[in-house]
Amino acid sequence: MSINLSNNLVTSTVFDCTVLELPKISMQSGSITSINNNDDIPFCVERVYYLYDVPSGVERGGHAHKDLFQLIIPIAGSFDIIISDGKHKRTFSINRPNYGLLVVPGIWRELNNFSSGSICMVLASAAYDENDYIRDYDDFLKIKNKV
Repeated sequence: MSINLSNNLVTSTVFDCTVLELPKISMQSGSITSINNNDDIPFCVERVYYLYDVPSGVERGGHAHKDLFQLIIPIAGSFDIIISDGKHKRTFSINRPNYGLLVVPGIWRELNNFSSGSICMVLASAAYDENDYIRDYDDFLKIKNKV
């Protein structure tokens, strides 16, 4: 895996985020995807969580992280991920459980357009830390404009 993990909160851009294809083994009895730290993904997973039963029209996310790397995977169904670096925005529609969006620190993210029955799993590079969050978009823009 050759992704630069030396991203800086201030200098990271939406172009540092990428869709990763995860290994998939298909058999007559079904498919399996396994994810190995620092091999299939460019960080060690310290936390796993998932979103489900998201009501129609509800948006999740709406924050950035100072140091945390995440891989956001649609385990079931589909949803959109809108990312922003304060200058550029990109939207990813993801709907396959062997693909995930790598989101680096310093990127604002919003998740919306969840299909019925969708499940969003997030692999994170660190345990939950409220101090790592930037929850106000104006504060996020002030930090990003220090370049």
